[in-house]
Formats: sequence, C-alpha cells, structure tokens
Amino acid sequence: MHLTIKEALSRARLRLKESGTDSPALDAGLLLSYVTGRDLAGLYRDWESVLTPAEEEWYLSLVARREAGEPVAYLTGHKEFMGLDFVVNRSVLIPRPETELLVETALRLLPHTPLIVDVGTGSGAIAVSLAVLMPGAVVYATDQSRAAIEVARINAALHGVESRIRFFQGDLLAPLAGLDLAGRVDLVAANLPYIATGEISALPREVRLFEPVSALDGGADGLDLYRRLIPAAAGMLKPGGWLLAEIGCGQREAVSGLLRPPLWEVTILKDLAGRDRLAAGRLARA
Repeated sequence: MHLTIKEALSRARLRLKESGTDSPALDAGLLLSYVTGRDLAGLYRDWESVLTPAEEEWYLSLVARREAGEPVAYLTGHKEFMGLDFVVNRSVLIPRPETELLVETALRLLPHTPLIVDVGTGSGAIAVSLAVLMPGAVVYATDQSRAAIEVARINAALHGVESRIRFFQGDLLAPLAGLDLAGRVDLVAANLPYIATGEISALPREVRLFEPVSALDGGADGLDLYRRLIPAAAGMLKPGGWLLAEIGCGQREAVSGLLRPPLWEVTILKDLAGRDRLAAGRLARA
C-alpha cells in the first residue's frame, strides 16, 4: 500500500526536522505540492488521497536531497520574487525576499520610462521585475556567467519582457562600452557578491554547498566588486541618477566611504529585519 498525502507529509516533516532543516513542515508541503501539482490547500483537502508509485518515489527522493541541504528552490526549479515566478538552477543565486527592497526603492525613485542597468543580473530577478512593474523601462543586464545569462533570458521570456531587456556577458559595466550610455542612465542596480571570503565557510550549508560561490565571494572585506563598480557607475549615470547596491551587515561605513560627497549623496536603507541592506547613492546634479 502506498502512502497517503497525510502519511507522506508526516514522514517528510519528521525527516526534515531531524536533519536540522529550518522549516520542515513548509518544505515538506512545497515539495509535495510540486510533485502532485496540487497547491498547499489542495494537499490538505485531499489529505487521504493515495500517492501514485511514481509520485511517492519522486517525493521521497526530493525529501532525501532536502535532508542533505539542497534548497527547495533548486529542487523545484522555481522561486517567487516580487510576486513573480522565476526559474532558477544552480548556476544562479536563489532570489531573496530582502532583495525586494532594491526593486521597491527603484519603483519609488525612478521616472516612468527609465533607462536601467542591472549589474550581476543572475536569474534576472531585478531586471525582469523592474521591466514587468515599469512597462516603460528599458533594461541592460550584465553578468560574468554565461549560464546565468541563459537563466535570465528564460525568465525575461517567461514574463513577456524580453523585448525590453538586453543581456550582455562580461565584467560589471565593461560589456556596455560603446553603447553610448554614458551620462544617460537613470539607475544602476547591483546585487553583487558582498560576502567576505573568510565568512563563506560559516554560511548555512544550503548556501555554502549548493549556491555558486562566485556569486557570493566579494573578496577580503566583501567589497572588491563595489570598489570597481562605483566609479564606473558614476560615468554612466545621468546627473541625479541612482546607484542602488545591496550590501551586508557591517558594511555601512565602508560603502558610505566609497560613495563620498560631493560626487555622491548616500542613504543606507534597512530591510524588514532591521539590518543595513541597501546603499542608495545619488549622483550629484550638474
């Protein structure tokens, strides 16, 4: 006799709890929802339904991978961000809720038809969200990783904004040289690697073992890439344009020192947990 939904969820919750997973009940439900095609409410509505042999085998294999630390988003291939569904795989970081602060801030600050550059686009979460939520926006998105660019292209097509986002592979703003963007851009958005090299080993196992280290490691103090990006962004932004850069705890003073007046006016914004999360630098007006 094969497991009912109730039995499968109960066993998965226990296994995930014993493995040290932070949210065993939620993870068990999300994985079974993915396997069966039912939403979470549907799982409880069909509590006594029996899984097919294929569903049971698949579900238990996913639970085993989650026990080993593999993130749910990689197991299902999807992650929600700004209310939108994004395709993800191990070539890209999983979009985080705290990064929504960058998008929300951009929506508040920008004109209706902005020219945007998204540096280190990864899955395209920032670029695609801004293009969807600002129908007049034109976005240039760069990433060092060809595999990441391919994921971002998929997400742009998924949300019907591929005609307003141009993707370029390469280092920071370098791929945009020769495109006549100097002094014309309203926003440079950047969620670059900002974890100090020495702190990588202390990250949670699901981050440390499964997410791309190249998208996490920001050098000795985490700010190597921002040191190179900030002067380059100053040459690309229009007077009064914005640089929005996600940062980590303890980086407020160092980042503020990189965005010095009189060229920059900087504000550090906190996320919902009260942690310094976003550096908002405004280029001086002419």
